Amino acid sequence: MRRLFPVTDQTAPAPQAQPEDRSEAPANLVDREWTLDELAEAYAYPAPLTAPAAPAAPATSEAPHRWLRANMVSTLDGAAQHDGRSQAISSDADMRIFGTLRGLADVVIVGAETVRLEGYRPARARDAFAARRAADGQAPAPAIAVVSASLDLDFSLPLFTSPLVPTLVLTGAAASPDRIRDAEKAGARVIVAGDGPGVEPDRAVTALAEMGLVRQLTEGGPRLLGQFAAAGVLDELCLTVAPLLTVGSAQRITGGPVLPDPERFALAAVLEEAGFLFTRYRRI
Repeated sequence: MRRLFPVTDQTAPAPQAQPEDRSEAPANLVDREWTLDELAEAYAYPAPLTAPAAPAAPATSEAPHRWLRANMVSTLDGAAQHDGRSQAISSDADMRIFGTLRGLADVVIVGAETVRLEGYRPARARDAFAARRAADGQAPAPAIAVVSASLDLDFSLPLFTSPLVPTLVLTGAAASPDRIRDAEKAGARVIVAGDGPGVEPDRAVTALAEMGLVRQLTEGGPRLLGQFAAAGVLDELCLTVAPLLTVGSAQRITGGPVLPDPERFALAAVLEEAGFLFTRYRRI
């Protein structure tokens, strides 16, 4: 893996180095496996982040109350899945970044359909991130927050019955009381974040932040990410561009109605390994 952007002293070519002389090349230009600590530094959340219920920050502080980033993968022709799953268009490095982003997050927000298709399991504690999480006052692993209007979920799955951190379920006020009881009986915590049948994105991220879950990560699927983007609550997109073509009619990374005006994001970073580009964009 090597850093392509931003261009710094570590990414600029060494003037005296010969192409074959790797010993003289800047460290970030050498194609090597990055440590998890290096990836964690590269993907660190903005600091500081403050929960809305926390004591007021100094007047000069512009610290955001929470930060929502998305992590998605896409082929060159825009497919976010192959045969209904993202694994076929991923890579080992992509999975290391996937694990790193989870290792940094307070909560992973995911749509019910993605839970069903991808066979979601509880997030696990990882020794590589234990000290960092403890220093930041985080739980040993991120909570999984499932967004579902119908609560058509299998509450007997380990995601609900045996997580290290209790699983959260985000739903609307019109959700079935029986299904809410089923979720709570399985050990999940139900959060109402909408006045109708569905979840309102701004209320969802605010409710999570009020619980102290300010480092937020969503892994989709496309419809959920489209809702977050349309509501203007998505702060950052971590997009892996896979050097693959799938053709077909697979979903894009977002789904939903067209925005009246495209929303502009700024390029923050690009890493590369084996032709895969690991990009980060931040909302302007």
